[in-house]
Amino acid sequence: MKEAKRPKYSRILLKLSGEALGGQARLNICPQAVRDMAQQIREVRDLGVQVVVVVGGGNIFRGLSGSERGIERATGDYMGMLATVINALALQDALEKIGVATRVQSAISMAQVAEGFIRRRAVRHLEKGRVVIFGGGTGNPYFSTDTAAALRANEIGADVVLKATKVDGIYDSDPKKNPKAKRYARIRYVEALQKQLKVMDSTAFSLCMDNKMPIIVFDLFRPHNLKRVVMGEPVGTLVTP
Repeated sequence: MKEAKRPKYSRILLKLSGEALGGQARLNICPQAVRDMAQQIREVRDLGVQVVVVVGGGNIFRGLSGSERGIERATGDYMGMLATVINALALQDALEKIGVATRVQSAISMAQVAEGFIRRRAVRHLEKGRVVIFGGGTGNPYFSTDTAAALRANEIGADVVLKATKVDGIYDSDPKKNPKAKRYARIRYVEALQKQLKVMDSTAFSLCMDNKMPIIVFDLFRPHNLKRVVMGEPVGTLVTP
């Protein structure tokens, strides 16, 4: 009898942008888009994979754009961090409605709606089969949720950072503007930096590079793509040492 194929990764960190929760309709929060994400997360959780999610807040408020409109930068960033907690609660609701035990941990204290971030507690939740959603970014202004994802991935000992986007990987130029843009199946950190490819912001990318944390950039909007990545199929672009 043929043995069932096992997942390539046992503990993953999934980075979701706030815009992804807005769906194709670009709403603040699109219930259908959130439900679709929850279904994909459950699909890999059911394989025995431990799942951590870091969510952005750009669909509700982005600190950098707020500062461009006159809001003090640090204040704008805190507002953006609060937006990520709203998104985390929306995703938690969708997951629990389909039977997935979930915990939200926030880097900013708000005990009524989320646990504070404690690394050991987060790992214990994972060991019990719960999905852990991190909101509140790093808890500090001037750092993006990409940096929060890189930081948390290293803290909880994830095998890989999966950066969910609306494109199927990293290209040498914008595929929407250049139909001849080349997609990379695999690229080294140094190459990505030299070619100034926008994988993550520089702080997040450096953190992954320094700690040899692999990154896979892939399209989450294709059905079952998250499962395909976790099973080791050649989906998206792999960034490695």
